[in-house]
Amino acid sequence: MNLPLLESQMAQLPICLYHFFSPQELEFSDRVRWICSHECPMYGKSWACPPGVGTVEACRDKCLGYDSCLLISTMTEVEDLSDLTQTLATRCPHERITDAVRDLLRQQGIEAYVLSTEACSVCEQCTICEGKPCRYPEKMHPCIESHGINLMPLIENLGMEFQYGNNVVTWFSLLFYSE
Repeated sequence: MNLPLLESQMAQLPICLYHFFSPQELEFSDRVRWICSHECPMYGKSWACPPGVGTVEACRDKCLGYDSCLLISTMTEVEDLSDLTQTLATRCPHERITDAVRDLLRQQGIEAYVLSTEACSVCEQCTICEGKPCRYPEKMHPCIESHGINLMPLIENLGMEFQYGNNVVTWFSLLFYSE
């Protein structure tokens, strides 16, 4: 990989912070998955969410099968962080930036496995509800938490911030790859 070129290209994007690291540094937890199954309304309704993504162990094995990972974050200020509609509206720009970084890796001949935010929103109605395969697996990014990944310890170990203020939304994506 031409790292200086990639970093130069990423500098043109509205990325707040990024960090390259080994997937071995990630913490996988069934507790994170428990939160998905008990608190998320998307559980079982999207191929990007459990149980569609497989078991935590299968997700862990898939992620650890890559040599490297790139964490990116974006930030957006909203008027009222407690307004979920307003907060979630900032997600799409983050997803476009994630896709742009994935495309930069592709330009260097590197295919990345991308995990990002929330449930997939590519289709209005996910085919999982019909028992059919995903229509757009190349566009769909499973949710980080769907893989049982507890991102907070990594963020803390890297000295990155998660909270920047009362009305700032911070989004994260992980791009797993091997050279």
